[in-house]
Amino acid sequence: MSAQTGSRGQTSTVWLLLPLALAQFICSFAGSNMNVMLTDMSEDLDTTVQGIQLSITLFLLVMAALMIPFGKLTDQLGRKTCLVLGLAVYGVGAIVSAVSPGLGVLIVGNSILEGAGTALLIPPVYILVTMYWSGVAERARAFGMVSAAGGIGAATGPLIGGWIAATFSWRWAFGFQALIIVIILILTIRLKDPRPREPQRPYDVVGAVLSALGLIVFVIGILASDDNLLLAIGLMALGAGVIAVFFLWVRRLERRGREPLLSTSMFKNRVSNLGLITQNFQWLLLLGTSMLVASYLQVVRNYNAIETGVIFSAATVGILITSLGAGPLVRRFAQRSLIMVGFAIAGTGLLLLLIVSEVPGAWAFAPGLFAVGVGLGLMLTPSVNLVQSAFPEELQGDISGLSRSISNLGSSFGTAIVGTLLVLNATASANGYVSAMVPLLAIAAIGLVAAAFLPSAQKLTVRPEPVAREP
Repeated sequence: MSAQTGSRGQTSTVWLLLPLALAQFICSFAGSNMNVMLTDMSEDLDTTVQGIQLSITLFLLVMAALMIPFGKLTDQLGRKTCLVLGLAVYGVGAIVSAVSPGLGVLIVGNSILEGAGTALLIPPVYILVTMYWSGVAERARAFGMVSAAGGIGAATGPLIGGWIAATFSWRWAFGFQALIIVIILILTIRLKDPRPREPQRPYDVVGAVLSALGLIVFVIGILASDDNLLLAIGLMALGAGVIAVFFLWVRRLERRGREPLLSTSMFKNRVSNLGLITQNFQWLLLLGTSMLVASYLQVVRNYNAIETGVIFSAATVGILITSLGAGPLVRRFAQRSLIMVGFAIAGTGLLLLLIVSEVPGAWAFAPGLFAVGVGLGLMLTPSVNLVQSAFPEELQGDISGLSRSISNLGSSFGTAIVGTLLVLNATASANGYVSAMVPLLAIAAIGLVAAAFLPSAQKLTVRPEPVAREP
């Protein structure tokens, strides 16, 4: 879509982007802000730090498991309707979490309701960005703002959450989320759906159940590995088996000429496949690093929520610097180059975080967190841009659900791997930190190799017929 000119066009762009960016911000914020409130929440709810970490991981897992099924619903219900419904479910979950008397209710509010709400509202955000903006630079700039909001939400989650917990109570952090949701709901009134909904379009219920069940069982297997290795292996094998059955079901529907939950054509685009891999690894690194460093500083170094959160401002600054410059960067450099350099810088930051594990003082972690933020901010936008732009408008519901599911699965893997490997106790704290940092470094290296196989000068799809963008 060509850009509108003049102040009116600029104003229109701001009002279109603001609710979409805020929606991504608050969902990413929810995935990381609890990391600095582990001790406060566990004491108040009479549970353990591992119990709160479980709630965080389940939140990310519910998002990943439901993102594909809910992304498909955008065709039947409409993009704006799904966005509003998701915001409403999320808001209820935030309120339930704020008043929760114990871990069980917290899991219902935070892990289930907020996770499901996020899975319902995030695919429309990326679909609408793709449909509202079609030019390479315009779309990159829009995705840059949304991706920056997501990265900033994840990076400032510890800072804002820590300040709220230290100044008031951890419960007010969920109240803050509910307030932002109300603001977004008001702002979405101006949005219009670029395409009509298709209520008569068939929905693959069996595929939705199989895809969600397979992902849930597989990640639960990862979580169980620190207690019972045989059970963990069995669960991961079972989850992989269910996912395999899902793909067999999809192929069966396609052979019969029926529409499955997710077409296998989504996996025939080499550029998109590589972009999905890099997305998964980026969010694995971001959420895994956030949980690892926040847990280490609080439980081992005994820093409080606000002290821990302040350190993460370094990552926030790094993400801001690079992600907000996505538009100019995409015009000047190949997206493959940006992603490769991003992984290299993030890997350097992880190495710095590993080196300073025994250095006194929390600020020793700042340079590493800053480098991780710079690297991740540099590659978030081009990865999303590559994947979303590889498919036409009619497949945006499918690819948005798949893309966000893969990203949030990366977040789930990051928190699950770190939560499993990090041994937070007085005798093995250093070993636990190192053992959790090593796989993160390996992921950064593998991501760099995967990005190297992307085309050196990828040309993005541009729709020939622009749609009026005035909300």
